[in-house]
Amino acid sequence: MKKLVLGVKRLSYGLVIMFILSGTANAQRLSVSVNSANVRIGPGTTYDIAWENLDKNYPLLVLDQKDGWYYIRDYEDDVGWIHESTVSAQDSVITKKDNCNVRSGPGTGTPVVFVVNNGVPFKVLKREGQWINIQHSDGDSGWVHEALVW
Repeated sequence: MKKLVLGVKRLSYGLVIMFILSGTANAQRLSVSVNSANVRIGPGTTYDIAWENLDKNYPLLVLDQKDGWYYIRDYEDDVGWIHESTVSAQDSVITKKDNCNVRSGPGTGTPVVFVVNNGVPFKVLKREGQWINIQHSDGDSGWVHEALVW
């Protein structure tokens, strides 16, 4: 009987961990769809602004939703609330390292067209293996390896 109880406890803990991890893995991603957006500390315009002027295509992970507001997390694990009118389901990424080479094609054998630092958001145009074809809101585009972005 003791082995059965221990087995059930282990199974329960395992299910709880799987539930927590699957919630994060299946969370919806959105991106800022306007030229500049603010994130607030609560779901409404009466709440203070936590961060301001998020650039277009800034990717966000949705954690919760309430009355037209999304509770979100960004690539630096900062959290806050953003209004649904300022985001869309457009696939986007953001650079998570300094000196990221953006190339003319998918692969390290293609020329570097420009270099960007940490925190630059891009719209995703296409994915090919571990390479992502990206475009900045100013029109610059190229390919980046997935290890360099979130």
